[in-house]
Amino acid sequence: MIATILPGSTNFHAVGYNEYKVSKGVARLIEIQNFGSLGTFHKPTPSELVGYLQKYSSQNSRIRKPQFHVAISCKGHEMSEDELLDFAHQYLKEMGYGESSQPLLVYSHYDTENTHLHIITSRVAPDGRKIQHSHERRRSQEVIDRILGNDRKKKTEDDINLSKQYTFSSFAQFKAIMVSMGYEVYQKDGNVFVKHGGKVQKEIPFTEIENLFKSGYRERARCRQLRSILKKYRDVSSNKEELQKELKTKFGIDIVFFGKKDAPYGYMLVDHANKTVIHGARVLAVEELLDFTTPEERFNRIEDYIDRLLTLNPKITQGEIYSKIRKQPAYIKKGIIYFDGQSRPLKPFMVEAIDRNNRIAMVEMFSPTTEAERDLLCKIFKVSRKDLVDISPKRTHYYTDAVNRLREIFNDENVSSVRSRLHEESFTIRQEEDATYAINFKQHIIINLTEENFNLKRLKKQPIKQIERYKHLQLTKHTSRFFGKAKLRDTDGGSHSEKREWEVGLKGNYDKVDDDYSIKR
Repeated sequence: MIATILPGSTNFHAVGYNEYKVSKGVARLIEIQNFGSLGTFHKPTPSELVGYLQKYSSQNSRIRKPQFHVAISCKGHEMSEDELLDFAHQYLKEMGYGESSQPLLVYSHYDTENTHLHIITSRVAPDGRKIQHSHERRRSQEVIDRILGNDRKKKTEDDINLSKQYTFSSFAQFKAIMVSMGYEVYQKDGNVFVKHGGKVQKEIPFTEIENLFKSGYRERARCRQLRSILKKYRDVSSNKEELQKELKTKFGIDIVFFGKKDAPYGYMLVDHANKTVIHGARVLAVEELLDFTTPEERFNRIEDYIDRLLTLNPKITQGEIYSKIRKQPAYIKKGIIYFDGQSRPLKPFMVEAIDRNNRIAMVEMFSPTTEAERDLLCKIFKVSRKDLVDISPKRTHYYTDAVNRLREIFNDENVSSVRSRLHEESFTIRQEEDATYAINFKQHIIINLTEENFNLKRLKKQPIKQIERYKHLQLTKHTSRFFGKAKLRDTDGGSHSEKREWEVGLKGNYDKVDDDYSIKR
């Protein structure tokens, strides 16, 4: 049972609200008391009802907002309309609004799944005094407990004992369990206070709760399962309240948010079936959880964001875009947007721009310092927009080191083929108009050999005779190791001995040698 006291008013606007519901066919006026002759000969109009309440309340001009408006509801339809009306009368009497001459309007509403009534009266008593309203919401809950015979302190104690059966590793997780049960919990001066119905029902030493801390729940399979569930029902929910209701109804899981109501900074999942508490960040980021849009809308949003990035930075690369959108979480690859296990082609003009920018980035990795170097690299990497490629103001130390290394090779007379040696150093020779370039694609270095005054004749292919002569000299050097004094030496045995006999057949098998088996083979 819940009684919700709604805001007061000077003009009794609650009458208009309820009469509007009546006009829509989702409510009806089931009781009108102490309104004089109103309603005797005809159904009173909303303005007549308001006028009477204002005139009645004018007995006490010190009360600025005399309207008393309360909504009383039960869980589902566990009480009939008549039963709830009887409860409402008991409630009003306990709250001080039950005198015989007190004006009263009772409306029954049918626009929710719960049986509920709206009651309108004045905070002015029939004798003109102000009806007591101090600690009104707390008293309201105490009145309900008295009528229903509820022992709220005992229930609080029972719920605390139940919460201790859960696995939780922090005070925040214990708090989440209690909040899911309808309690307010806070810590102060080494104690934990459990509040319900506007009143502290239980005080516990913090150490008692701390001793119950266990290692955090880390079952990855359950977390993956919960992630799928959350994403599925998020996509069919319009707000977080609807999502909370779906998870509670279908799976017995409470989502407890922390922070401001409209901008929570985090949440916990209270899994009542498994009696565990899971930190929401382990399952799904709170930003993703509260992203109540369709997958198509999310793709459109990501695409619009990429478009803005390209507008702000016309040279932005795929890698730079990834660093911007990875928090979504999303990424692009080969012209495709990937998001949350789904994919969609990127718009063609974006694909073209990103591919161009990737190629420009590859050119700029070589740090070209002249237009000629830039143009050659643009030709190699098929970059049509040369104007977008930046030219470096000065050479890097990698360039200087590479030039020095190439000079060593060019100046080494023992190097018979400079071109081959450059290839071993990962350099490719490229002739472009009147210039010769050495390009290292691994280390991203381009050297204009012509400008650096290298002896380009050494890059020419040697005549065949010269190559053969060189090979002959190398062969002579190699074979000289096996002639000379070593040639006259004789060994005592082995297959290399000068005095060895011809070996026939298989080693170690003389029978096969004797029967001519090996010869036949």
